[in-house]
Amino acid sequence: MQKISELLSPPAIILDLKANEKVEVIKELTSILIEQGYITNVDEFFSAILKRENIESTGIGLGVAIPHARTKAVKDIVLAFGRSRTGVNFSSLDGKPSHLVFLIAAPEEKKSEYIITLARLSKLLRNEEVRFRLTQAKTPDEVLKIITKHE
Repeated sequence: MQKISELLSPPAIILDLKANEKVEVIKELTSILIEQGYITNVDEFFSAILKRENIESTGIGLGVAIPHARTKAVKDIVLAFGRSRTGVNFSSLDGKPSHLVFLIAAPEEKKSEYIITLARLSKLLRNEEVRFRLTQAKTPDEVLKIITKHE
């Protein structure tokens, strides 16, 4: 089973998201994974992730959102990370904006790995030190070091 740090690469990390609205943030993060060749069908992936978002918000609180989807439009499990200085309304459980957004894209057939990845990421992000350090990180490599140290 791959670690969070193995599913996230420096090119898939945006330290200053341009978008400030949920759907636009998801598009911004998705575009990185498209550029890297992980997503084979943009419309299918985007439709799956918005459908998931409409079922229940992926804003888990504590300034964190984890939009995610499993679909045939993805080659392998992969993550993208974006940080928003102003925060984005993900309809979080605590009513606060999300500043740290991790997008999980997974192929349909990797259900157990997908669930484990979501659980591991949620656990990691419940750590206050991890959240604080991610808000302070200056480079994508620093983001990966923080995650590697705490996972």
